[in-house]
Amino acid sequence: MINEGKSNSILVSGESGAGKTETTKMLMRYLAYLGGRSGVEGRTVEQQVLESNPVLEAFGNAKTVRNNNSSRFGKFVEIQFDKNGRISGAAIRTYLLERSRVCQISDPERNYHCFYLLCAAPHEDIAKYKLGSPKSFHYLNQSNCYELDGVSDAHEYLATRRAMDIVGISDQEQEAIFRVVAAILHLGNIDFAKGKEIDSSVIKDEKSRFHLNMTAELLRCDAQSLEDALIKRVMVTPEEVITRTLDPVNAVASRDALAKTIYSRLFDWIVEKINISIGQDPDSKSIIGVLDIYGFESFKCNSFEQFCINFTNEKLQQHFNQHVFKMEQEEYTREEINWSYIEFIDNQDVLDLIEKKPGGIIALLDEA
Repeated sequence: MINEGKSNSILVSGESGAGKTETTKMLMRYLAYLGGRSGVEGRTVEQQVLESNPVLEAFGNAKTVRNNNSSRFGKFVEIQFDKNGRISGAAIRTYLLERSRVCQISDPERNYHCFYLLCAAPHEDIAKYKLGSPKSFHYLNQSNCYELDGVSDAHEYLATRRAMDIVGISDQEQEAIFRVVAAILHLGNIDFAKGKEIDSSVIKDEKSRFHLNMTAELLRCDAQSLEDALIKRVMVTPEEVITRTLDPVNAVASRDALAKTIYSRLFDWIVEKINISIGQDPDSKSIIGVLDIYGFESFKCNSFEQFCINFTNEKLQQHFNQHVFKMEQEEYTREEINWSYIEFIDNQDVLDLIEKKPGGIIALLDEA
């Protein structure tokens, strides 16, 4: 990069559980060491880049069948360097956060780490947010896995708070973040029963009413407005505003959709806050990008998210094939270099099947 003035990108690929996230962390530590400022104290850019890892892992990683710390989002870290090769800024871009995990998990997986960390927080935090054991929350007790071998959630909670300090998230902002996390846990415990009218629902019992009030208190909103938002649907037409009630099944779907949206917005806010805190260098002309994205996945029950993840990996594999095999071998042919042809599987047909217009799978899904 310094000698030729060319920016670089590092793509870390492999199936789920292969070690991509750990490899990415090693790469970032190495780049931070090379581009660091020796003897500089305080919150340096390279420190903030490194400490962004545990923060994003707490909110974007979870235990899966194959991996105790699986990235459930894609991440591209763009590290900017000045003309002397020192780190001058960085930007983190995230993709495809697995929103469905917030509401739905299966044995022996876990939800996002932050929920368990908060349940293991110091007593004053647990009392403040009216929390308890993970077993008492619907979004966590769908799986019988609550702890990770060799990992203390209480210790990780404190480590995450320290990392947040370093990346520039204030105590007040940290308080707001974990207040939202607690609100999502309470939101998941709101159950519904059939109402008196056809296709209507009401809050099931006093326990659900308690969780509704706690959710409203933590989100700083009116409890009645929150209840109406969960059990009613409002449709706006040019002529009028139509309000219709939801049956218990659709009210649960409405509750889960709200939880997923809140969590997704929270995650995006944390990423944006880290980027603002680290700062970008508008004058930098030298960049090294590091991509850490989900590996290929195949579960007993696969969803549209697995389809998107595996399609992304097919695109990355094609990029790798294009540069390592096709372009290199074409260059050998042009320069009349004596070489042995290397067989490789060209996955262009797979990509055409998925993305080609007008008959590709994605185009057909858009039409449906």
